[in-house]
Amino acid sequence: MAIAFTLFAASLQWQSIDDGVMGGLSSSRASLSPAGTLIFSGTVSLENNGGFASIRTAPAAFDLSGHSGMVLRVRGDGKRYLLNLKMDPGFDGVQYRAAFETRTGVWTDVVLPFPAFEPRFRGRLVADAPALDARRIVTFGLMIADRQAGDFTLEIDTISGAPSARAP
Repeated sequence: MAIAFTLFAASLQWQSIDDGVMGGLSSSRASLSPAGTLIFSGTVSLENNGGFASIRTAPAAFDLSGHSGMVLRVRGDGKRYLLNLKMDPGFDGVQYRAAFETRTGVWTDVVLPFPAFEPRFRGRLVADAPALDARRIVTFGLMIADRQAGDFTLEIDTISGAPSARAP
């Protein structure tokens, strides 16, 4: 399973969900580059208790059973980002997130094993949440947070399932 943005950009319908839902002033957008990559960009503002910007796909069935995690091919700006996965199609609810670092202007393959994803609700750890079930993933999201104020740009070539290790 891979999401190549030239083929699926229109059907995934990325939407911005920024700290404005809590009074913040951050903003983000998802756009398609001329090369067919997804561009997640915007500005993180710490004013009015803000501090995060995110985009998320519309809910769809993504069965990632048989995979050990996620692989992203990204070109960043040196900032830290989060990949969020949800098992519930509702707007709110538990998100499973894993962080990754980027290098300015360098294409990087990021591998995020499923056990690295922590269950969070509105930024807080949910200790009694069920384990992430790769068969039930319905949305993908990208986020920048952690008080990283200023402009940001993350370019994503693909998001795919990491193959499971096979026995010899």
